[in-house]
Amino acid sequence: MLTMTDNAVLVIRDLAAQQDVADAGGLRIAADTDAGSLSIELVPQPVRGDQVVDTEGARIFLDSDAAELLNDTSVDAMVDEEGVVQFGFTEKE
Repeated sequence: MLTMTDNAVLVIRDLAAQQDVADAGGLRIAADTDAGSLSIELVPQPVRGDQVVDTEGARIFLDSDAAELLNDTSVDAMVDEEGVVQFGFTEKE
């Protein structure tokens, strides 16, 4: 299962608060297997069938392809000087 670093928890909670996402909302990660990419967006609630990862109030919703792809990974997040959020994924050992 996907895990979050402490920094990712803080960034995701801050993003949700800044964007006024509902209490049931969070960050949704969906895989585009044809393009070989992931899309990440704030949403008010998970989509039916999403895997929900909740760590200290930071919520990530994974579609089935993303859940499989990110099963043994950890997500980290950072905010650069311009306020742009970047997410990174590393395999858990």
